[in-house]
Amino acid sequence: MVTAVCAGGAPLGSMPENFGYEVSEDDAVELVQAILTSPIRFLDTSNGYSEGRSEQRIGLGIARSGGLPADFLVATKVDPRAGDYSGDRVRQSVRESKERLGLAPLPLVYLHDPEFHDFVRMTEPGGAVDALVRLREAGEIGHIGVAGGDVHEMARYLELGVFEVLLVHNRWTLVDRSAAALIEQANETGIAVVNAAIYGGGILARPRGTSTSYGYRPAREATLNAIGCMADLCEQWNTDLATAAMLASLRDRRISSTVIGFSKPGRLQSILTASATELPETFWSELEQFVPARENWLDFQ
Repeated sequence: MVTAVCAGGAPLGSMPENFGYEVSEDDAVELVQAILTSPIRFLDTSNGYSEGRSEQRIGLGIARSGGLPADFLVATKVDPRAGDYSGDRVRQSVRESKERLGLAPLPLVYLHDPEFHDFVRMTEPGGAVDALVRLREAGEIGHIGVAGGDVHEMARYLELGVFEVLLVHNRWTLVDRSAAALIEQANETGIAVVNAAIYGGGILARPRGTSTSYGYRPAREATLNAIGCMADLCEQWNTDLATAAMLASLRDRRISSTVIGFSKPGRLQSILTASATELPETFWSELEQFVPARENWLDFQ
């Protein structure tokens, strides 16, 4: 069992190129300790975030808190290095994560962004997927999942029948429904769904800002127009688009948990407050009218 909100650990490693600001080690560790004592009982990170700094800082926070609470789940991801996504690299990635986090076995490990690598090589005997399965069988990993973007490639990995969790990003938000069929596929086969990047890289959290990108690429005009209309509607209902973006994922019963990345202690309470907000069905019906047409979604074919 996990909480409906999962704390996203990417900003904790300090990624100014992605988030626009630095995060010191002391601030990150302090926030991890605050999360461990909060109602949130799920934290997501990755071997490759900031070259391992995210995991390292989370590990420090766990250690300074006296260990991981029994009801808390930390999920991480295996990542390639210098283009190497072999079975050996997967095993090394797991060893690195164990050392940084101070956890053994690792409760949940995702195969991270496999869509950028050759499917045949990733799934061959002794390859990356096989290595993860064998690590689970050996008890070094509790559960395995797959985390990525392109829904067409993610569907191929789900069809392998070995993964227990799907993490999808940027594809199930207020303005992009690319993951509709993928989420149904996961639900029909008993695979849990974790929804990440619900703000599309930040534009849905700061619709009045200067960003014109969605999902790490230039947003289409229809998407930008939809975001503006949705932001206006939220103001009419005395709420904001960031809250609506979070609640849209939280209210979807097919989604087990929603990843919210943050690095400032003040955001913790605001996220908890926003997650408890209730908006009437009339609001959601009106909001749905502004969803861009399918051809504007990231993975439209």
